[in-house]
Amino acid sequence: MAKLSAPPPSNKRFDEDAPTQVDELAPAIPRASAAPGPLTQPAITGEGSSRGASSSSSLVTARETLGYQEIERTRAFMRIALFLAVIMSSALPFVGGDPMAKLLLFVSLGLVVAVCGRLLFLLKDDEAYTLRRAVVTGYTTILAVFCGIHFYGVFSPGAAIVPLGIYFFCTGQSDRASLSVYVTCAVAYAALGALAISGVAPDRGLVTADGLPVLERLVILALIEGIFFAVYTIARRTREATLYAIERHDVVVRSLAQRDALLHEARHDLVQAMRIGGVGRFSGEVVGSFRLGGVIGRGAMGEVYEAVRLDTKEEAAVKLVHPQLLADRDIVERFLREAKLTSSLSVANVVRVIEASGADAPIPYLAMERLHGDDLATHLRDTKRMGMKKLLTMLRQIGNGLDAAHAAGIVHRDLKPRNIFCARPRKAGGGDDVWKILDFGVSKLDSGEGTLTGGQIVGTPAYMAPEQARALPVGPRADVFALGVIAYRALTGSPPFSGDTNVEILFRVAHDMPARPSDLVRLPPEVDLVLAVALAKAPADRFGRATDFALALDAASRGRIDAALTARANRLLAELPWGASTGPAS
Repeated sequence: MAKLSAPPPSNKRFDEDAPTQVDELAPAIPRASAAPGPLTQPAITGEGSSRGASSSSSLVTARETLGYQEIERTRAFMRIALFLAVIMSSALPFVGGDPMAKLLLFVSLGLVVAVCGRLLFLLKDDEAYTLRRAVVTGYTTILAVFCGIHFYGVFSPGAAIVPLGIYFFCTGQSDRASLSVYVTCAVAYAALGALAISGVAPDRGLVTADGLPVLERLVILALIEGIFFAVYTIARRTREATLYAIERHDVVVRSLAQRDALLHEARHDLVQAMRIGGVGRFSGEVVGSFRLGGVIGRGAMGEVYEAVRLDTKEEAAVKLVHPQLLADRDIVERFLREAKLTSSLSVANVVRVIEASGADAPIPYLAMERLHGDDLATHLRDTKRMGMKKLLTMLRQIGNGLDAAHAAGIVHRDLKPRNIFCARPRKAGGGDDVWKILDFGVSKLDSGEGTLTGGQIVGTPAYMAPEQARALPVGPRADVFALGVIAYRALTGSPPFSGDTNVEILFRVAHDMPARPSDLVRLPPEVDLVLAVALAKAPADRFGRATDFALALDAASRGRIDAALTARANRLLAELPWGASTGPAS
């Protein structure tokens, strides 16, 4: 029987993807309290279109975009109105016409100068724009326009300015205000026309149509009213079309961002997959009670081989420390500690340990039950998303495993799709699929003892909790946060935190809220609230247990959520809304 012996030790170290353990990440993330600070105004940039859902800048909604457009359009209108009011006032002394009508026009133009000038001054600050101020300015200009129509004549070219004002005001955000402006203009013009045609109030304008038959004047009045209505309809349809175009653009941008994030995730998985399979360095050797076969997995600390127990022919998976790392005492101690911690957990949703080596073994090993199926990362790569029913099943089972680990004082610290496995029975009718937690290699004892990472940031950046990213003390609620990230990813098809570098991802984990889940896919609003609690920046604001999160999401998927949880989620979102950031504006 071949005997397994250790190769000569080497000091060479290499980082094999995950988990990440790097000192240089720590300075990049402020070691402040895990609770978010005061919410800063996020910068409006185009970064969200290239970074995915969790841009460090909040994405602006379509209606907000039109709001900014409306403010800028109002500034332009005020300048034009001021210019026309000044020019018309200056020209009045040089034209004839009814003295009383001229006086009314002069006073109304003075009001336009005062009101528009004040609003233009206030609009140096976008926050000064309100619908009330816009409506007051609108009715002031309408008054001046109809005083002008009264002066120049109901059937004069002066009426041509009315459609311009209708179009401007009716492309605004308020349906009610737009309709009010149109109706006011239409009724006022109809009233002036009716008074002039009937002779009740003779048309004393500079230009009159007294020589035309009544029928022709009525036709002209009707045509002008039709133009008013057509302009109002076009203005409202233009706003709707613009809003639709912006929303479609946002959908495309989000889709591209999701695609980029998923391509990044797929590249990561491809690197992992290329390292798996085939004959390994120790294939065919005997370690402990097991003969090793091909390599079925590789990680940061070791390789996993398929194996068979010599006496019972039981299938197993045997994990060995990389020979290159045997000279590192901390690595070896962490590996042995994983064996000890995993062996202490007797729960169906944590991978079962069959045998573990002693500290004096030539190469430390850990023999675990052989699982057949796929990890969650493979499932998400193949299907992009999970259905709610399957997700809830996974969350309940993984929640049971996490709660059992937490009850034993163990914090996993590297929960991610690749460490969640769906074990399927080998034979038909052999039972249901079982979700299991793998790899406790970087776990710690909640008592604060037993961590061998020297205060370094340890874990996979995209699934770390904010306190982990800041190198602060980590407890069980860090695993709950990771489970929330996994749920968000599984439901939306997009990672909540992504970036080109680990530092960028960690910054977003610490400071940003991702895009609202229901903005990415169709979800009940209650699901948004539950995920907001699971992804809270401060540990105390999250669910206390993983199964509490699973139960709350189950209820939310059916539109049921208790009032206390609703209030809690709304408070968190008031402090840090979806898509916002507590970090410095970019």
